[in-house]
Amino acid sequence: MTTRRIFLGYSSSFAAGLGLVQRAAAQSFPSRPIEFIVPYPAGGSADVLARMVGQHMSQRWGQPVVILNRPGAGTVIGTGQAAKAIADGQTILFISNSFVINAKLRKNLPYEGLKAFQPVALMVTSPQVIAVHPSSVHRTLKAWLDAARASPATMSIGTLGPATTQHIAAELLQRAADVKLIYVPYTGGGLAVNAGLGAHVDAVLANYSEMSVHLEAGKLRPLAVTTARRLDRLPTVPTVAECGYPGYEAVAWFGVAAPVGTPPAVVSQLAEEIALVIGDPDSMKKFEMQGLQPAFLGPSAFASHIALQYERYARVIDDAAIKPE
Repeated sequence: MTTRRIFLGYSSSFAAGLGLVQRAAAQSFPSRPIEFIVPYPAGGSADVLARMVGQHMSQRWGQPVVILNRPGAGTVIGTGQAAKAIADGQTILFISNSFVINAKLRKNLPYEGLKAFQPVALMVTSPQVIAVHPSSVHRTLKAWLDAARASPATMSIGTLGPATTQHIAAELLQRAADVKLIYVPYTGGGLAVNAGLGAHVDAVLANYSEMSVHLEAGKLRPLAVTTARRLDRLPTVPTVAECGYPGYEAVAWFGVAAPVGTPPAVVSQLAEEIALVIGDPDSMKKFEMQGLQPAFLGPSAFASHIALQYERYARVIDDAAIKPE
């Protein structure tokens, strides 16, 4: 069974399965504190976002939403814990691109990959930026890539990695531009940015939130954003597609999933609450401060998004022979 059929099959059941038992489950939900497992350390963008959503749910439902940070093994530890939870909606999981990457890359997961969970909602995306040191002679992404093509495997790009969203974004860039770059992985996005600040790499690809301060200070020169459209905060910086590489898009995304078997009515209720917080004007301001963009998708659309992401990442991972850390 293909990944697309796995999720589209779920989407069909979501639309057709609202029976009396499911309605009863929704009416009694939540019946106790909700555990929101975040497979990342406290203090990062994922943790901040989860706490914003959790606080909203708690205020609306009168039940605590307990954030459980369970980092480790590239998010596998926390995801594995969530997969073992009772499928009643009282335990939910924060997911991102790594959820899809791990399903492709890791053969011995302690859960059944994508099949272990039901998509609830996509919340936000995190745009990425390709930037160079101000001393670089290259003023545009095309000029930088043209120079890299003229001298294969001499220009370096630093990212978080390996086998991360940023690593795959860099691989996608190489394929879009038909160039061979020297990939330099770092254990954190901030470390990759520091390498760019010190001109230790020829370019850096990282989340906007990780380099925004340095861009504003002129310590890094942005060449392009990896999103489908320009960022409001960087209106003069073109997208990669605008630079001559149509169809290129690579963003980090953050969403919520529930253990497989969670009643569709409960999944719907969770998604509705997430939609309210994502659409709230005050929340949008907070997202902007974190360098995040609202991008809500409900269960069915999010399922399709995940399926497409898996297919896209699988091709890149196979072509580039990317291995897990």
